[in-house]
Amino acid sequence: MPEQRRRVRVGIDTGGTFTDVVAFDEDTGEVFTTKTPSTPADPADGFLTGLRKVLPEDAVDIVAVCHGTTVATNQLLEGKIDRIGFITTEGYEFLLEIARQSVPDGYGNSYFWVKPPRIVPADLVKTVGGRLDHTGAELRPFDEDQARETARWFARNGITTIGVCFLHAYANPAHELRMREILAEEHPAAVVSVSCEVLREYREYERAMTTLIDAAVKPRVGRYVQSIKQRLGDTPFYIMKSNGGVLSADEVTKQPITTVLSGPAAGALGAALVARTAGFDRVLTLDGGGTSTDVSVVLHGEPTLTTEGSIGAYPSKIPMIDVVTVGAGGGSVAWLSPEGTLKVGPRSAGADPGPLCYRRGGSEPTVTDAHAVLGRIPPHLLGGEVPLDVQAARDGLAALGAKLGLSLEATATGILEISAWNQANALRQVTVKRGLDVRDFALTTFGGSGSLLACRLVDILGLRAVVVPRNPGNLSAFGLLTVDVKNDYVQTYVARHANLDVDAVQGHFDVLTRRAAEALDAEGFPRDQHRYVRSADLRYYGQAFEVRVPVDDLDPDAVVAGFHDAHEQLYGYCFRHRPEQQVEWVNLRVTGIGPIRRPTLPSLDAGPAAQPTFRRVCFGDEYADTPIYSRDDLRPGDTVEGPAVIDEYGSTVPLHPGFTATVDTYGNLVLTLVDASWDGRDDS
Repeated sequence: MPEQRRRVRVGIDTGGTFTDVVAFDEDTGEVFTTKTPSTPADPADGFLTGLRKVLPEDAVDIVAVCHGTTVATNQLLEGKIDRIGFITTEGYEFLLEIARQSVPDGYGNSYFWVKPPRIVPADLVKTVGGRLDHTGAELRPFDEDQARETARWFARNGITTIGVCFLHAYANPAHELRMREILAEEHPAAVVSVSCEVLREYREYERAMTTLIDAAVKPRVGRYVQSIKQRLGDTPFYIMKSNGGVLSADEVTKQPITTVLSGPAAGALGAALVARTAGFDRVLTLDGGGTSTDVSVVLHGEPTLTTEGSIGAYPSKIPMIDVVTVGAGGGSVAWLSPEGTLKVGPRSAGADPGPLCYRRGGSEPTVTDAHAVLGRIPPHLLGGEVPLDVQAARDGLAALGAKLGLSLEATATGILEISAWNQANALRQVTVKRGLDVRDFALTTFGGSGSLLACRLVDILGLRAVVVPRNPGNLSAFGLLTVDVKNDYVQTYVARHANLDVDAVQGHFDVLTRRAAEALDAEGFPRDQHRYVRSADLRYYGQAFEVRVPVDDLDPDAVVAGFHDAHEQLYGYCFRHRPEQQVEWVNLRVTGIGPIRRPTLPSLDAGPAAQPTFRRVCFGDEYADTPIYSRDDLRPGDTVEGPAVIDEYGSTVPLHPGFTATVDTYGNLVLTLVDASWDGRDDS
C-alpha cells in the first residue's frame, strides 16, 4: 500500500536580516518553524534555503507557499529609487512639486522645514495633450504625436521605468491605456504603471504618487517574485498584500505596490490572533526586524485598516493594514550627525554585511552590536548557526564612544535608548495621533528584535503589559498561514446623499463585484466559497477627507447613519441632528475574499520548573551575573523576575529590573512592571 503523503502549507517571511519559515500540516495540525539568514544579493536563495530546512523529511505535498516580503518596503525605506519617468496631462507638470500643503508637526514646529526632493525630478516629467472632465467625457482629444515623441525621448535617455497619471483617468482610462500602448510600441524595454489600474480613485497627487511608487518597485519585485516562482515549479505561490490578504504571484507582479507592507501586514494578523487568544482585545503590535520596525493597532481582535498610509517618505493610497514603519531594526546603524550628535537609523547594515559582530565585513556599529556588548543577547543566534564576535562589537562601539566622550557601556545604552524612543514615537503615531490613549493598550512584540526593548517601551509609554508569543521570530510567517485570498476594487463616485442615484451606485457595486469574482475564479475558488465585503467612503460636504463605512445592504440612509457613528467615534463629534449639513458619497469599494483553512494555537503542557544558567549582563551602569532562562523550558504558570534574560531560537527577551514575566496557557510571555520604584523607570 503506497505511503500517504502529507499536505503541508508553508508561510515564508523574508526580512532584511532573517528569513522566517512556518509549515502547517493540514492533516495533523502540526506546525514546524525555522529561521535562516536572508541573502540580500538574491533573496530567493534565502527563501529556498528556509523552505528546505522546515519541511519534514517524510513524503510531503506542498499545498501552497504563502510569502511575505520586505523587498519593496526596504527599497522605499532606504530611498533606493532608480530614475523614474512621469507622464501626466499637459499643464500639470508641477503636480509633484505642488503636492499638499501639509507640514510635519505643524507650522509652529517646522518653521525651517523644506519640502523633500520629489520622487521624480522635474527634468524627467513630460506632459501629453488631451483632457477629460471629472465624468470621463473627453474635452480635448489625446495627442498621439506628442505621446510618441514623449515615449521616444524616454527611450533615448535610458529611462526604463515610467509612471502615467492623466487627469480624471479614474473616470475614463482610455487616454492612459493608449499611452501605455504607444510606450510598448516606441519603448518596449520600459516598465510602465498606469494610474487607472493602480488606483482608480480621485485626487491627482495621491493617485500619481501611488502610481509612481508602483513603478519604482515593479522591476525589483517582479524579478524577485518570478525568480522564486520559476524555482518552485508548479507549486501554488501566493504573496501577502498590504490589505491583509494574499494574491497569486502572477497577479502581484502586475501591481507590486500591493506588497509594500507585505511582511508587516502578515505580522499584524498573526499578532492579532495571538492577542485575541490570550484575552487582549486592545493591542499594539510591534514587529522588530533587522532593517525596520513595524507597528499597528488591533481593536476587538482585528487590525485597523487605512488608505492614508505611507512608507518612509512616500504616501500611498492603497488599502492597507494601518502600519507605521520606521527604520529602527536590529541592524540600524549608529552614526554621528554633522553636529556631532548620536543618531540611530534609518540606514541599516541588513544581513550582508550586517552588524560588526557578524564578522561579515560590517564597518559601522548597530543596535545588535549594542545588545551584544551589554550581554542582553547570547553570543550566538539561531541556536549557534550565527556566532557573534562580541569583541568586534566592543571595538566598534568604543571607537564611536571616544568621539562622543562616553564609556563603552554608556555608548551602547545610548544607542538602545535612541532606538527605543524611535519605536515609542512610531507607537504614538498609531495611537495618540488617532485619538487613542496608548495607556489603554497591551503591546504584542515579535520579530527577531521586537522584544529586545519591550521593557523600556513600557517605561516610556505606560503600557498595561507586553505579550511575547511563542516563536516570536516566526510570527509573521505564521500570520501568512492565517490569511485569505483578498482583492480590493474601488471606483470614485461623488454625489450628495440628497441627490444619490441608488441605481447608479448599485451598478458600480455590481461592476466591482464582477471584477472581484473573476479574480477569485482565476485563483481557483468555486463561486459558492466567494465572499464580498462592500464599503463606501463618505464625508460631510466641504470636508477634504472621508470616512469608510460598511455597506451590508444598499440602504443609503442606514449607510449614512453608520457614517455619523464612525465620524463621532473617530473625531468626537458628528452632525447627525443637523440635516442642513449635507453628506457626500465619494468612493465605492468591494473586497473579494477567498477563504482558507487556518491553524489554531495549541495550549502548552505543564512541566518541571525551569533552571537558569548565568552570564554577565548590563542593565544599568555595571555588569552582573544574571539568570538566563531557555524559553523552551518555561511552562504555564512559571514566573521569571527581572533582572533576567529569556533566550530562544529566534528571539530574546531582556527582562529589566522591576519587571515580571509570566507564562500563560498558550506559552505566551506576559511582561508587567511590578516595581514602580525602580530607579530606571521613566514616567515621562
